[in-house]
Amino acid sequence: MKKYTYMAGFLVAFFVILIIVCCTLYKINISPVSKNSELKEIEIESGETYLTISSKLKQNNLIKSEFFYKLYVKLMNPKSLEKGKYLLSEDMGVEKIIKTLENGSDANIDAISITFVEGKNMRYIAKLISENTNNTEDDVYNLLNDSNYLDYLISKYWFLTDEIKDNRIYYSLEGYLFPDTYQFKSKDVTVKEIFETLLDEMDTKLTPYKTDIQNSNYTVHQILTLASIVELEGVNVSDRFDVSGVFYNRLNSGWSLGSDVTTYYASKVDMNERDLYKSELDECNNYNTRNSCMSGKLPVSPICNPGIESIKAAINPNQHNYYFFVADKNKKTYFTKTNAEHLQMIASLQSQGLWYEYQN
Repeated sequence: MKKYTYMAGFLVAFFVILIIVCCTLYKINISPVSKNSELKEIEIESGETYLTISSKLKQNNLIKSEFFYKLYVKLMNPKSLEKGKYLLSEDMGVEKIIKTLENGSDANIDAISITFVEGKNMRYIAKLISENTNNTEDDVYNLLNDSNYLDYLISKYWFLTDEIKDNRIYYSLEGYLFPDTYQFKSKDVTVKEIFETLLDEMDTKLTPYKTDIQNSNYTVHQILTLASIVELEGVNVSDRFDVSGVFYNRLNSGWSLGSDVTTYYASKVDMNERDLYKSELDECNNYNTRNSCMSGKLPVSPICNPGIESIKAAINPNQHNYYFFVADKNKKTYFTKTNAEHLQMIASLQSQGLWYEYQN
């Protein structure tokens, strides 16, 4: 009897491991081939199907595996494929390629691709939209200030609340526009279409963590605010969970976050633009966490649009006793528990020539 119990347990464990391996392989093989966003024109002939074009997609380096591409098609059962010309890129992945093909080829020849980079703020987004579409920066800002439109978005997306309408916020949707590469039908795309495309993607990315967020002590708005700071302060993706842990420790102890990136945002100055004036560093502002008036508080809104790793770090930070961190010229991050240890670490990096020195 024990022998059969052992065998049954072994088989269960084997199949569980097998399922995990298969799921991992599936996810890897339907992911983007590369980060190259250059559009390639693919022509679909009459009579071709999603399955028969697999070799064409593979030859153009748009998919990693014909087998897993076909498996995805069979599982998702997309609507009929139309003949025509389509613009696809290596950074789309199977899911986005299928969605593009499902949308049909109408006006696809005029399609544009825009890459929204992680860690960039709304000023960057407004400029990017104006440079790539027939919209102006003012079109972007005017929509961000349209109260009726914001109410519509709040009713449409579970993660948007009246918190985005706080009049102290610089840009209402800051932090909610998920950074990625997107394809739009033409330069005539509206700002509303762009916003809602990025918000749809944020919905997709956030929904798996909805329960975790609801069970936390923070709102979605606060989680994204913390994630935006982690995005800019975490030198490496691997460090962000520890960086997030530092900020949680400071919040729980009633400390200010002491984050330089929030001070730059408070002054509406990009970090590569110039150094800040002392008056800006000392200003009591709803974003400036270097000031003691922000002790135990998060900024009033996100300060950039974070990527998924920073969001995950903000939801599930590493637990530790660190209150300080600093990075050297080689992008290595050092965590310390006390201010004395922190200052000692800086002195050590300076002596090794690994400390950033500002040039006059």
